[in-house]
Amino acid sequence: MSEFNRFSLMIDALTALAEEEQAQVTSRTSEVGLPTLNSVLAGAGQLPHTALFLGLAEDGLSVLLDMNDPVPGPILIIGDETCGKTSFLQMIARATESMHGPADVQTGVITPHPDEWKNFEGSKSVLGVYSTREDSACELLQSLVTWAHNNRENKQTILLLVDNLEAVTKLGQEAEQNLRWLLLRGPSRRVWPIITLNASRARNMETWLEFFRTRLFGIIRDEDNSHFVASDPDKVFNNLAASQFTMREGNNWLNFWAPALD
Repeated sequence: MSEFNRFSLMIDALTALAEEEQAQVTSRTSEVGLPTLNSVLAGAGQLPHTALFLGLAEDGLSVLLDMNDPVPGPILIIGDETCGKTSFLQMIARATESMHGPADVQTGVITPHPDEWKNFEGSKSVLGVYSTREDSACELLQSLVTWAHNNRENKQTILLLVDNLEAVTKLGQEAEQNLRWLLLRGPSRRVWPIITLNASRARNMETWLEFFRTRLFGIIRDEDNSHFVASDPDKVFNNLAASQFTMREGNNWLNFWAPALD
């Protein structure tokens, strides 16, 4: 069975667990905008305790990742600069905070713009927000590699949210090596890298794209960029709305929304 098919089956299984509770939830945008994260989670009922919430599909069901299954590997969120990638990461952090205690799941953030994450200061579920302009970002990568090496029995999961892959690859050779290790080994050691990239910069990062077999696409207006990042000469992403994303499920595509933060 291919890795893509295994990922599809994993998503299907998690979605089925939540189907009954979420029958009344809709993913359509309304006149007042996207549904809020709190309202979506309140309507979802009891989700699987190993689930990472990624969004709301068009049929009203949650899109979930099983954090106990490393097969999907690190996740790349790719789209145009204004498609909502940072808001998507922040939604994931808030959903994780709501669904999991800090003893079970914690989040570390690396970003060129730490001011955008001020609302997460003081959260017990957030290890910290680290600027790509400071040595602390390199230190976080090193500490996560060390933690993952020693994480044989610990059942805690760490989410590594990186806003702008390109910025992190410029932190120096040691940081680059640590990031490569986390991309290759992290999910199997309960460290999940979830990383954004501007589609217009994808060709500059081609060697890094190979690490990501799971890619979540936002709106990409340039068709050549769409073909390149999807590895598909026919696929385009210019029909998506802001805060809407899509992912490949086998031979099909699953569209979903990132709910708005309250």
